[in-house]
Amino acid sequence: MRIGDLDFGEKPLFLAPMEDVTDVSFRILCKEQGAAMVYTEFVPSDGLIRDADKAIAKMLTIPEEAPVGIQIYGHIPESMVEAAKMADNAAEIAGGHGADIIDINFGCPVSKIAGRGAGSGMMREPDKMVAITKAVVEAVKKPVTVKTRLGWDEDSKIIVELAERLQDVGIQALTIHGRTRCQLYRGKADWTLIGKVKENPRMRIPIIGNGDITDGPGAAEAFDRYGVDAIMVGRASFGHPWVFREMRSFIDRGETLPPLSVAERVSLAKRHLDLSLHYKGRPRGIYEMRRHLSCYFKGLPDFKSTRMRLVTSDDPDEIRGILDFIAAGWDGVRLETNNVYDI
Repeated sequence: MRIGDLDFGEKPLFLAPMEDVTDVSFRILCKEQGAAMVYTEFVPSDGLIRDADKAIAKMLTIPEEAPVGIQIYGHIPESMVEAAKMADNAAEIAGGHGADIIDINFGCPVSKIAGRGAGSGMMREPDKMVAITKAVVEAVKKPVTVKTRLGWDEDSKIIVELAERLQDVGIQALTIHGRTRCQLYRGKADWTLIGKVKENPRMRIPIIGNGDITDGPGAAEAFDRYGVDAIMVGRASFGHPWVFREMRSFIDRGETLPPLSVAERVSLAKRHLDLSLHYKGRPRGIYEMRRHLSCYFKGLPDFKSTRMRLVTSDDPDEIRGILDFIAAGWDGVRLETNNVYDI
C-alpha cells in the first residue's frame, strides 16, 4: 500500500489521531510496537494561524516516528488553507521532522467541534467539505488525506458518493470510521459501507478502515472481508500500545501472542514516562501521563489504592518506585490483553 511516495507494505496498521492521547511519547511507543503510520493529535486551524503555542507544539514530530501525519481541523476555508501550509512547513515552524502527510479531520464527533461545523460537522455540508479539501490539496506539497465518517446520521450515509468526490479533488488516501456522527462511539461500527467504498470501481486511492478493531483476528477479518488497504486503530491502543505487535503477529503468522506480564507492562510504562518527561518536562510530562499510567494496569485485583498513588504523585522517582512495587506485588498475575475503549 502506498500514499504518495510512502510505501507501507502489505496490510499496514495505523495509529489513529486522538486528542490528549497521541502525543510524541505515545506515538514513539506505538511505532516501536508495530504501527506503520502515526498521527499527531488534531491541530486546530484557527489556533495555528493565531500562532497559539499549544497548537504549534502539537506539530512537533521527530525522525524516529516517521512517517507521521499532522492532522488539522476547522470549518473556515481560508484558515484551513493557512493551517495546511503551516503543517506543510512544520519542521521549520515547530522543529523536528515535520509532516510526511497532511490529514484533514472531518470525523471528530464531539459537540464542541462538530457543533460548530468542523470535524464530522462537515458531513452536513459536503460541498463545503469538498471545497476545503480541494483548496488544501492545491496549497501544499505533501500528500493530503482525509479522515471522515459514514455520514451525519442514519438517514444521510453519504460516504460512497463523498469518497469519489474527495478522490476527484486530489486526496491520496481516505480513512473511514464506520459510524455516523450522531452515533458518536455508540453501537457497532458498520464496515459494510467501508467495503462498498473499497469495491467501487471508480476508487483508485487507498481506503483505510477504522472502528472497533481490537485484536489480531478482528484485524485479519477486516482485511480479508472488506478489502481495505490499511486499518487504523484508535481506542484499542489506549493503555495498550503493544496491540500493534499483537495484531501484526496474527496477520503475518496467524499467531496469538500471550498477554504481557505485569513486569513487561511496568517496563513499557517506565519507558513511556521517561519519554513524556524528555519531551514535555515537569510537571506537564507527569500530568499528561496519568491517564495512561492507570490504564496500563486496568484489571489488576486490589489495585485501587496503588492506582491512586500512581496518578497523584508528581515526583518521577516516586512514580518509578510505585511501578517497581507493582511489578513485585502483582508478579505472576496475568491480565487480559485488551484495555479496550478506556477513554
